[in-house]
Amino acid sequence: MEIPIFTVDAFTNLPFKGNPAAVCLLENKLQDELYQKIAAEMNLSETAFVTKLKPTDSFSSGARFGLRWFTPTNEIALCGHATLASAAALFYRKENPNPVVEFETLSGELQVRQHGESLVMNFPLNKPEVQVKATVGDLPVQEVCYCKTTKKLVVRLADTCDRSALTSLSPVAETLLKSESSGKVKSIIITSKGAPTVQPGYDFFSRNFAPWNGIPEDPVTGSAHTVLAAYWSEKLGKKKMLAYQCSKRGGELELEVRDDGRVDIAGRAVVLLQGTLKL
Repeated sequence: MEIPIFTVDAFTNLPFKGNPAAVCLLENKLQDELYQKIAAEMNLSETAFVTKLKPTDSFSSGARFGLRWFTPTNEIALCGHATLASAAALFYRKENPNPVVEFETLSGELQVRQHGESLVMNFPLNKPEVQVKATVGDLPVQEVCYCKTTKKLVVRLADTCDRSALTSLSPVAETLLKSESSGKVKSIIITSKGAPTVQPGYDFFSRNFAPWNGIPEDPVTGSAHTVLAAYWSEKLGKKKMLAYQCSKRGGELELEVRDDGRVDIAGRAVVLLQGTLKL
């Protein structure tokens, strides 16, 4: 069996920035065990598997595909950067001419459309619920929220904290795993208010830690922004926002909260590697 495979840096227009994902284009579905083995071999935060829904479909002309995402340790229900990477492989390497491609996923139907040099993903909006106040190291915390749908805990630093306070944090994966073993939390998002008056005008910053999914820190996380968009839209009174995830690689996301209860997440992508997986 030969499987076309790509490595794509998502939410960036530069190689070696943003969040890398592997994308496999499958003629037929695989056994779940094989999906997981391939993802473990790629050893990226996520490997995406794009599958034809009909034998007569073509990656170069089809408009609807199946999509699954695997970390090195398990399957997940929603992944933003690997969805962006999948669309980039179809649009940029398979030269798919459709203005919109649709993916059938565990999170329902997801659409990605081309918009200039960016790709815009239409995702569900996941609103977090306020729970309790806490602290992150010695830094003050303004609010803690939890999103039951995505199992993401959102920790907002106090507005007195600037971007450098966020980037200075270095949570230990083993400590996080020991502190939460109930299965209710799959990632912790730490966020802070941005500086919209300073170019390029970021409305908020974030980092995302998901050792429960085998990812100590995810560089740029689309699924996290389905939660952050809902949170910050309400706090800032804005529907259009520019966000930056402050990992070492870093990445920029354009967000627009829609009236239909969903969110558009736009970003750029660079196809870095193209090859063939032989099994």
